[in-house]
Amino acid sequence: MKDLGYLNKYLVKYKFHLIFGALFIIIANFFAIVPAVIVRYAFNILDRSYGIFSSFEGFDLQYNTIEIIGSSIIILAALILISALLRGVFLFFMRQTIIVMSRRIEYDLKNEIYEHYQTLPLSFYRKNNTGDLMARISEDVSKVRMYIGPAIMYGINLVTLVVMVIPYMISINPTLTFYSLLPLPVLSVSIYFVSSIINKRSTEIQESLSGLSTYVQEAFSGIRVIKAFVREEELAKNFETESIDYRDKSLKLAFVQALFMPLIMGLIGMSVILTVWIGSIQVFNGEVSTGNIAEFIIYVNMLTWPVTALGWITSIIQRAAASQRRINEFMDTKTDIVSEKSLEKEIEGNIVFDKVNFTYPDSGIQALKDVSFEVRPGESIAIVGTTGSGKSTIANLVCRLYDISSGHLHIDGIDAKDFSISSLRSQIGYVPQDVFLFSDTIENNISFGNRKMTKEQIEKAAEDADVLNNIKDFKDGFQTRLGERGITLSGGQKQRVSIARAIAREPKILILDDALSAVDTKTENSILNAMQRIMLGRTSIIISHRVSSAKLADKVVMLDDGIVIEQGTHEELLQKDGAYKELHDKQLISEEVIN
Repeated sequence: MKDLGYLNKYLVKYKFHLIFGALFIIIANFFAIVPAVIVRYAFNILDRSYGIFSSFEGFDLQYNTIEIIGSSIIILAALILISALLRGVFLFFMRQTIIVMSRRIEYDLKNEIYEHYQTLPLSFYRKNNTGDLMARISEDVSKVRMYIGPAIMYGINLVTLVVMVIPYMISINPTLTFYSLLPLPVLSVSIYFVSSIINKRSTEIQESLSGLSTYVQEAFSGIRVIKAFVREEELAKNFETESIDYRDKSLKLAFVQALFMPLIMGLIGMSVILTVWIGSIQVFNGEVSTGNIAEFIIYVNMLTWPVTALGWITSIIQRAAASQRRINEFMDTKTDIVSEKSLEKEIEGNIVFDKVNFTYPDSGIQALKDVSFEVRPGESIAIVGTTGSGKSTIANLVCRLYDISSGHLHIDGIDAKDFSISSLRSQIGYVPQDVFLFSDTIENNISFGNRKMTKEQIEKAAEDADVLNNIKDFKDGFQTRLGERGITLSGGQKQRVSIARAIAREPKILILDDALSAVDTKTENSILNAMQRIMLGRTSIIISHRVSSAKLADKVVMLDDGIVIEQGTHEELLQKDGAYKELHDKQLISEEVIN
């Protein structure tokens, strides 16, 4: 229950739902008890009336007795019907308070988890896979909801019924009470063990289904590769193996579930038999009436589900505690990317790296070593280097997706950590190396950074990114809906739409992280010429492994294994006849061979 204590704040928030729900349960249980008492009176009336009826045999009063008995039974039947209707009304109110409370808490908890996910740093997402994140916000929250909804509801129902019914039964006849309730604890324990087995096998089935779904998703996502390598038959066999495993586990679960109802019905039947047997003996001894036997049978049936639910509730609480523990594990994770002064101001774009060192916290790899350079407002700088040299790390640090390990990173003479994170990032246009587009229209993808953009601004951004003509060629133009991760578009088109999205928000700092890797040289030159106009008046960082992308930059920084080995203008570095010129000549020869 320690882990589930996290939910207490929500129970306090919706305390009136809980209080009124408990009140409705008590009232509903009162009207559930009333029919049992009425049935006892009815049986006793019939028992006594039979003797009176027999004594008037041959007299007209016998017929009057029948009318009186019939009228009494009709009145008692009407009272039972009214009690049942009132119980139904209050059961409705009970579910409309407690179950509604659980759904509201589920809604609040999912939103809290999602909002917390948004605050966590990039390092968190590098350590945890998407499937696990999704499972905690969906499956785990659903299991927790079962605790704050059905488990609490049936728990209160059990307690109130036990408090209201069992003392009353004992006051009538303790011996009959003992024997009639004797099988119920056995039923509760049995249900607990059966529920545990069901839960265990359900978890195994869920894991099997998750693996099967992942396998199918990968197969469909990589269908081009599968067809190209003619592996359809092999993957079909693998799918069949996974399906057989899922089928076998499902059949084992079905077998256990098939035992569930016979177990319940068998033990209930035993309670009824004991009640009738012991009750009959006591009727002959004059200790109880026949009405008491009927009354006790109703009480036994009334207590059966709550007592049965005790094992089920225990199982639910255990599963909810395990799920809440998993949720708490992520909720207790705090971001280390925080603003020290929450400074909000319009930036000009002066960026200074002063002996910056950075080591990735999750892998321990040192990506930057004593990196120093400066970009003045309105200037452009190209960060060039081979794969793994630390180029993308610079983009991550400027956007504060990570914080530097040591050294200084200043923007407009102010430590980057002093800026409000949202204020800083809102003034940066970032085109990541791994282009991601949402399953939405092209228009909404481009205007993602600013939903107030006009259609003309969206078209201008698309034109500057050299993708306007491609968009117009689509049947629905800017309203074309993209597939998952933008699969509808080619690699080059996705990159250009991503560029359009970045420049559409009119950023003060523009970062292109290898954004032209999926376009040919001709398209690259076309985009760069357009970018030359866009970069005017704003600080631009062009990260690329291509030297051709660095030509338009005012300054070039070349990295190798996280170290700045050369920096200067494009012409200055060519004259140095160093690593930059060597890379330039190699790429120039490669382009000539291709052409």
